[in-house]
Amino acid sequence: MTRLAVIMDPIEGINPAKDSTLDMLLAAQARGWSIDYLQQQDLFVVDGCLQAQMSALTVRDDVNDWFERAPSRIEALADVDVLLMRKDPPFDMEYIYTTHLLDLAEAEGVLVVNRPQALRDTNEKLATLRFPHCTSPSLVSRDSDRIRAFLQQHGDIILKPLDGMGGASIFRLTASDANIAVIIETMTAYGHGYTLAQRYIPEIVDSGDKRILMIDGEPVPFALARMPAPGETRANLAAGGQGQARPLTERDRWICAEVGPWLREQGLLFVGLDVIGDYLTEINVTSPTCIREIDRQCGTAISAQLMTRIETILRCRN
Repeated sequence: MTRLAVIMDPIEGINPAKDSTLDMLLAAQARGWSIDYLQQQDLFVVDGCLQAQMSALTVRDDVNDWFERAPSRIEALADVDVLLMRKDPPFDMEYIYTTHLLDLAEAEGVLVVNRPQALRDTNEKLATLRFPHCTSPSLVSRDSDRIRAFLQQHGDIILKPLDGMGGASIFRLTASDANIAVIIETMTAYGHGYTLAQRYIPEIVDSGDKRILMIDGEPVPFALARMPAPGETRANLAAGGQGQARPLTERDRWICAEVGPWLREQGLLFVGLDVIGDYLTEINVTSPTCIREIDRQCGTAISAQLMTRIETILRCRN
């Protein structure tokens, strides 16, 4: 029997109707795999041996009663076959330390999804800089004058923190904005921190901010176009956006073909690309979502597809 462990935020606090991690666990359980649950703080190392305080988990597709957890026990993480790292950001030092601990599990033969080194190396905002031919004009800087010059050049820009998620602390700035100074000061911590500036892409109003899910470098054929709420710049579901599943366009597939080989090379097995109009805007590697929304609207089985790929990788290792 395949043994799967998952590191995630408290399972009792998720929204079971939308949670992608729960969907993955349901797909694993449907294959007869055993599931162990732990949180980030449950990992510890004794004399170089990575161990965890974890609990056997049973999951159900029931919005009122979606899990049952057995009493916890301590076990070496090397005893599991595959580990899903599904802890949500913030991507802070504790997250980085966790990836170092998971390196130990990987060295013992555990398939960690996504690969710990790749999680460390792939900032979800900065990763797009590897593919400038796929992105709108962008700038990474902590210098106020340089950001102002970028704003004057393009007239309408988005400023993003490098460590955020769910649309948090994202600002739209126009050249006539009365709050330019305070927004730049806030985003750069008065010149002490980098921020990402991107030219505003107006297509977000009509075509939304598309989430394209990638499994081992290959795209799911439908994207979830997250449409901004009236009067809102951000389209993130966490910021009130509404999701509409749509087939990938020719341009979407071209972007996926450009990015996919690099994802596969890095060991990034499950990734969410964000695309607005013709442009790649983010590469989400920590805990990409939108599985359940796409499945409901398109009849896909994305988590089952992911588990099939994991199963193939495990089989090829043996």
